[in-house]
Amino acid sequence: MAIIGIVAEYNPFHNGHLHLITEAKRTDSSSPVVCVMSGNFLQRGEPAICNKWARAEMALKSGADLVIELPFCFSVRSAYYFAQGALKLLQRSGVITHLAFGAESDSLQALNSITEILAAEPAAYSKLVKKNLAGGKSFPLARSQALQQYLGKRSAELQAVLSGPNNILAIEYLRVIKEESLALVPILIKRIGSGYHDTNLSPFASATAIRNHLLTNHGLNDLGGSMPQAGLKILEREISLGRCPVSLDPLERAVLVKLRTMSLQDLRAIYEISEGLESRFKEAAGCSGTLNQLLESVKSKRYSFTRIKRTLMYILFQLTHEQILSFDQHGPMYLHILGFSAKGQKILQEIKNKSELPIFSRGKDMKKARDENPGSSLRDMIDLEVRATDVYTLLYPEPSERQAGKDFTTSPIIVY
Repeated sequence: MAIIGIVAEYNPFHNGHLHLITEAKRTDSSSPVVCVMSGNFLQRGEPAICNKWARAEMALKSGADLVIELPFCFSVRSAYYFAQGALKLLQRSGVITHLAFGAESDSLQALNSITEILAAEPAAYSKLVKKNLAGGKSFPLARSQALQQYLGKRSAELQAVLSGPNNILAIEYLRVIKEESLALVPILIKRIGSGYHDTNLSPFASATAIRNHLLTNHGLNDLGGSMPQAGLKILEREISLGRCPVSLDPLERAVLVKLRTMSLQDLRAIYEISEGLESRFKEAAGCSGTLNQLLESVKSKRYSFTRIKRTLMYILFQLTHEQILSFDQHGPMYLHILGFSAKGQKILQEIKNKSELPIFSRGKDMKKARDENPGSSLRDMIDLEVRATDVYTLLYPEPSERQAGKDFTTSPIIVY
């Protein structure tokens, strides 16, 4: 029996996500779907619109069978490391046979053509990347242009592929499968509806459009056609409880305080800070009164808004170069279960029999593992996740909901 893995953020779960699950199960509707989902902070360096348990519940009520959390140290990274962490976690579950993912392209051959180059890193291609970086371009742009330059006449047919954000992530999935020799059969599903950055509501609206509506209107008006009803009801509940919508704005002063009180030496130790970026952050923090001013001051051709926001998360949570080296060496070190269905419960039992990773299916399991492994990378990975959740709850609109320790007290969502 095929067991399908999906990597997602579900920020929030919308009709496009439902389409991917439905299409992934088209050949065999009985195939279980196991989702690896980012926790409370995401790849764009932002908090999720609602917490990880609510988003897991949305997925479970829309066809997913088991939702496992992608640890913070992978969920807030660039596309390659995000993909690497998620796919290693799926592989280490011991049960996943297939990987389903969406992309703007419907050509697995075109995506694989680019994957082959990225995995092999031919000398001529690497030289072009370095040349573009030296010219002040951001890494994604430097790599995209290097690929087009390297491919020459073939670049025209692949240029559209390189411009699609979902294509880029799909390429990274394929690259990780190849580099790590993972036993995952890719299932490519063409993305339908609005583009990734489209801000208009529609039956297949982007998550960006839905979030913008929630943050602007603080309500569910006009979202009925863009999300499954189950997800809308969960959003309505979270809003009524004061746990949604969550945004980056409340972290504004905390980030500025952190930057103004950290030394340049401490900043240099933070992951992805190099080549004088610490001085750029320090100077910007001294003359910025808002987060937007800070972002505008640090942004350059080389440093995009997304990379800057991710780096701010590393600074806020004191994620260092040294820690990342350890995390990448070990890969995901546990399976934190956010929720499951009746079918998912059976898969979970199979995982317990086949996986070598510790499984946290109760909050006290995570606490026990943390307390019994002092000074270990496992403890560091758990501590980072716990801190992220403790900070996230401070972003809730309702003050009475802002308690810490949720990772130790919240049970998985069970949907039968």
